[in-house]
Amino acid sequence: MNLRRPLAAVFTATLLLATGACAGDDLANDDESDSPSDGASSDTGSESSAPPASDGEAVTIASQSFPEAAMVASMYEQLLEAGGYTAEVQLVDARDAYMSTFPGDVDVVPEYVGGIVNFLNTRENGDSAKPFESGDGQQLADDGAQLLDEAGITLLDISEATDTNAFFVTKKYSEDNDVTKLSDLKGKSIKLAAAPDCEGRLDCEGGLSDQYGIDITEVLPLGYASDQTYKAVIDGEVELGETSTTDGTLESQDLVVLEDDMQIQPAQNLVPAVSTEFLTAHPDLADLLNPLMGKLTTENLTELNARVSVNREKAEDVAKSFLTEEGLL
Repeated sequence: MNLRRPLAAVFTATLLLATGACAGDDLANDDESDSPSDGASSDTGSESSAPPASDGEAVTIASQSFPEAAMVASMYEQLLEAGGYTAEVQLVDARDAYMSTFPGDVDVVPEYVGGIVNFLNTRENGDSAKPFESGDGQQLADDGAQLLDEAGITLLDISEATDTNAFFVTKKYSEDNDVTKLSDLKGKSIKLAAAPDCEGRLDCEGGLSDQYGIDITEVLPLGYASDQTYKAVIDGEVELGETSTTDGTLESQDLVVLEDDMQIQPAQNLVPAVSTEFLTAHPDLADLLNPLMGKLTTENLTELNARVSVNREKAEDVAKSFLTEEGLL
């Protein structure tokens, strides 16, 4: 199964204006209604054994292109196609790109609760808006329920699997400078390799500068958990790189994550974000995706990521084997 080409004209245009996004921006879900159309986390059909076939109904899945997101998008694609949909996956570098047409041209997105909630919060209330900071995924979803509802987005079941932004250095740098947590970098002049949209974000450069007091002298937009970011840190071009807490490649590269001891990262539980209008018309979508959320854990997500990033298995093959082993296909 192929992960298909990136979003067409509107995404190309958006990518020229916007920069890459990682798991770091946030949004949420409604806590007072069981109706998917109200923006609440849905239990619809979690125990259903046979969702109705959808007779080839087209569904568009958009996702960020870093390995974990691409792998989870492939899981969605395979589950929806097994349920009778004709699914298309469109991978882009930035959350900004697909959010410009979601809901609308895009029906489903593999998301992170904190990421989508805070993205909507910033889009609605400006860059100076106070971010949602809860470390609990459901609380973040509840806090962002109104924003989600107004955007026409419903969050389905929230997975216990979490993946927050993390920042790493080489093991040698850590040992030579006695650095094990981000606060150890206070007052130091640091170059950072990160996602293109990192600068100014409270869960990225903004938080490192303002909360930790690190002097970030330059942000190189080399990507979130990308080969270019790893290389920049390993080669000494920068001291600090951005990745995720489920990155399974760091140990093999002699890289270590610094503890986020001031906890600037909000909860980033994996969750399917769905167009409320599309879900209302196709409620069986929840029956197909919610069981996956019950199977994903931080531990097995880290293992799956390592298979893609370290063992170089194809994301769609790893996705298929996991779904089969868990009895979802």
